Amino acid sequence: MEIINYFESENKPHWLAEIKASEWSAGPALAGFLESGTFFEKLGDGVLLMLTDGDRLVSYLTFSFQDCVDDKTLYPWIGFVFTAPEYRGHRYAGRLIARCEELARERGVKNIYICTDHTGLYEKYGYEYKENCVDIYGDDSRIYVKSI
Repeated sequence: MEIINYFESENKPHWLAEIKASEWSAGPALAGFLESGTFFEKLGDGVLLMLTDGDRLVSYLTFSFQDCVDDKTLYPWIGFVFTAPEYRGHRYAGRLIARCEELARERGVKNIYICTDHTGLYEKYGYEYKENCVDIYGDDSRIYVKSI
């Protein structure tokens, strides 16, 4: 398995199709940002990391300045976390989260944030519940933080 940065990939059309086919509503939304060229406008400076198994997309996430919380004092964010159903239960997303933590250390970042409606998912990676907030979609979401 290999971690690939979508923006450095030589096969963007293939990976875009894989993301678009995700069995999760946020996958096509993310694909829309990529297709329209608005990824950086929507999320600020960031990367889209993918864990691949040959030509299969195992897991992906974004590591960016913005996510679904309108608070410019909190950054960077891990967002759009998805693992294909047939690969779940093996902590593959954890490999991508660990890579984001490496990037944060390289950039001198002290904290990383995750906004989610899941409970019990990110704690196993060392993230701690910070608070609830209303996200940009009007939904109640949980903010998690990890000090690097």
